[in-house]
Amino acid sequence: MPSSAPPGEPSSEPRLSLHGLQSDLAGPFDFSLPAGACAAVSGASGSGKSLFLRMIADLDPHEGDVRLDGGSRAAMAATDWRRRVPYVAAESGWWRDTVVEHFEPERLGKARGLAERLGVGTAQVDGPVIRLSTGERQRLALIRALVLDSPVLLLDEPTGPLDPVSVGQVEDLLRERLAAGVSVLLVSHDPAQAVRLGAARYVMRDRRLAPAA
Repeated sequence: MPSSAPPGEPSSEPRLSLHGLQSDLAGPFDFSLPAGACAAVSGASGSGKSLFLRMIADLDPHEGDVRLDGGSRAAMAATDWRRRVPYVAAESGWWRDTVVEHFEPERLGKARGLAERLGVGTAQVDGPVIRLSTGERQRLALIRALVLDSPVLLLDEPTGPLDPVSVGQVEDLLRERLAAGVSVLLVSHDPAQAVRLGAARYVMRDRRLAPAA
């Protein structure tokens, strides 16, 4: 499958590349994404979109070759890979009572700044998870990934539960990351969002990926 075009001059080597990525449930997938590029994947519920992202993140059983800037994922520890290619699920998971416990101390300042930008507020970063709305949880889960300053983001419906103003705030931040060379692989059912982010569009059908018509 050809690489999607980045907003600026394309890189000579893909930032993220997949060859023969598959499991008993989905694939095979052959795909590449340059630095600073966004690719948006749509498709019916159950078509395999989340499976696709989870296999890239090394969260579900699979086989195939996955590379970041030419380096094989197989040569990295799983924890290192997930820091460099974090996955933000459509329904975020929280394993401690307070939000602040989900951030490393040295990243808290950045997390609070991003919380202000995304309309969550710093008080929520220091508060209990149980008091968060669905939209606040989703934005804070995105912030957990953003503070890692990773070269690739795997985002599964990151703005699904958000109001239009919050969607705009998230998209503004993602455009900044794209301009800085971060690559974004996005699951979204909103064609207009793909256009706004300058994304190459793909569709998942029967757990196989193809360019959107």
